[in-house]
Amino acid sequence: MSKKSSPSLAAELKPFVAPFRFDGSGAFHLRSHKTNEKGGLDKDKAEKILDANRKRLNDFQERLYAQDRWSLLLIFQGIDAAGKDSAIKAIFDGVNPQGCEVTSFKQPTTHELHHDFMWRTMIALPERGRIGIFNRSYYEECLITRVHPDLLKEEKIPPRLVSRNIWRERFEDITAIERYLSRNGTVILKFFLNVSKEEQRKRFLERLDVPSKNWKFSMADISERALWPRYMAVYQDIVRHTSTAFAPWHVVPADHKWFARVVIGSAIVSALAALNLHFPRADKASLAEFDAVRKALENEGKGGGKKKAAKS
Repeated sequence: MSKKSSPSLAAELKPFVAPFRFDGSGAFHLRSHKTNEKGGLDKDKAEKILDANRKRLNDFQERLYAQDRWSLLLIFQGIDAAGKDSAIKAIFDGVNPQGCEVTSFKQPTTHELHHDFMWRTMIALPERGRIGIFNRSYYEECLITRVHPDLLKEEKIPPRLVSRNIWRERFEDITAIERYLSRNGTVILKFFLNVSKEEQRKRFLERLDVPSKNWKFSMADISERALWPRYMAVYQDIVRHTSTAFAPWHVVPADHKWFARVVIGSAIVSALAALNLHFPRADKASLAEFDAVRKALENEGKGGGKKKAAKS
């Protein structure tokens, strides 16, 4: 993709990115963000954009991998049934898995609890040239542990360090690490899939009604659903305190999965387009070697290889 196409591509995708991107400037109130936004699209139009973004993403991913300078970290957060898994699957369908890796962070293991709260995610960061996808992330340690403070005890933090300032301190630590990563060539995009409580109810019922989806349901989901106001308040706090220009949050309307995928895919493609990715060019010495190899291969095609084979 040429330099000339990037500005027009950015302009084309801007309506599906800018309204949902928050970089920390200004005020943020979660209630002002609609969960059922469609961006003026219907499902058919959205599918066409999604398909076009898949092709763009595949092209950019090849260039990212070949150039081997930048890395891309994508963080997906959201309440149960917000659509994180299906969004990742749909957006990256057809993208070369060699350059992408999805890591799902569930309840910390005993081994993980013996380390600091960022450790398990830091060892899963993407290498240069690759895309790392975090399905949940270190933000869980500012979310679950805040909704359920008793879980902090399992992290074995010295008691005197567990003060009322711990959440502010974790926000500061996360922001510092994200700044550090961005300064070292990791582009960070964060997506909060903003689904309504009513839509979550419908999706839970579907999991109960459709046998192939029964495995997704857990009674724990219902007990967590009862804490909905608390979760939303904490998510609002997370977005407010950890949104920056170098690691912005995208508050994605998630009631319509097809539109959520348009927003997420467009944000990813726009970010990659801004990097001016290109395939590495061979230097003069390599080009001279290529000419020599080409001549040898051409001579083989003229019968040189057959004569040698006959002599043997």
